[in-house]
Amino acid sequence: MKKSDKIKVGISIGDLNGIGLEVILKTFEDNRILDFCTPILFGSTKTVSYHKKVLHLNTPINGIDQIRRAIPNKLNLVNIWKESVVIELGKPTDVSGEYALKSLESATNALKNEEVDVLVTAPINKYNIQSENFKFQGHTEFLEANLEGESLMILMTDKIRMGLITGHIPLKDVTSAITPGLIEKKVNIMHASLIQDFNISKPKIAILGLNPHCGDHGVIGTEDDEIVTPTIKKLQEIGKIVYGPYAADSFFGSQLYKDFDGILAMYHDQGLAPFKALSFGKGVNFTAGLNRIRTSPDHGTAYEIAGKNKADHSSFREALFTALSIYRKRTEYEQLIKDQLKANKR
Repeated sequence: MKKSDKIKVGISIGDLNGIGLEVILKTFEDNRILDFCTPILFGSTKTVSYHKKVLHLNTPINGIDQIRRAIPNKLNLVNIWKESVVIELGKPTDVSGEYALKSLESATNALKNEEVDVLVTAPINKYNIQSENFKFQGHTEFLEANLEGESLMILMTDKIRMGLITGHIPLKDVTSAITPGLIEKKVNIMHASLIQDFNISKPKIAILGLNPHCGDHGVIGTEDDEIVTPTIKKLQEIGKIVYGPYAADSFFGSQLYKDFDGILAMYHDQGLAPFKALSFGKGVNFTAGLNRIRTSPDHGTAYEIAGKNKADHSSFREALFTALSIYRKRTEYEQLIKDQLKANKR
């Protein structure tokens, strides 16, 4: 990427009956953001116009029929459907899920084909989006199936990066899913991402324990002693700066999380409950480990406030800027590796 080039940001609009389009439109009300990127929405002018009218927003939109017609300094909208769609703000419907998927598929294909540089996704409903083409627990799993690499969900702010060893799976399945191989894989993904995406040369990673008090030496479960601790020692032996397991309650209560570049929680709510308590509304969901960059806000569809002009767009704006930052750092890292390889061949 040349310094003069603007990063092309693909944006999926999420569930049509949620707050996705509201936070997108509010973000680009500030046209100074267009100095940093060329945004490209995937949706319909009719759908966007409806939201603008209901929300009393005047964000300018440049409708286009092909991605290559996107114009810098404009919020571009690729029309991927022309028909009128029934919008029922605040209600999860089959229609809103169907068209959320149309937007996501188009944006993902553009990312895959390098027609856009990064992807920022607005929130979907994991239930009504299910179909023959979407049989996944969420965005992360869908993107892993459509892109290259193995994914790691990282929820992040400028002060904390929280990864999940297991993601969207039932709590009853967590224990059987935790294996030395899975822990090693997620540590390796986070370690690589911290280096190439965040420019941290020697990442320091914490791993939370599975059981309360990390099992209290077998009194409350043996998994931490038998699986987690030996795996951490193995990772340390090969040079990774990894510590743990830490009991989650005291780890966050003592603010020990501030001492680490990355944290890996054993399951979804163990990591996301404290993360959102510390930073809800300002956090970003980043899908690490893939060959393309995707971020999203840390909130859901928020049907209860959809159409009421009450949605805070801070998290979506942070997701946008995070995607731009990661893209630049990853590009710099890849160039550095290429330069080193050339130097070694001389």
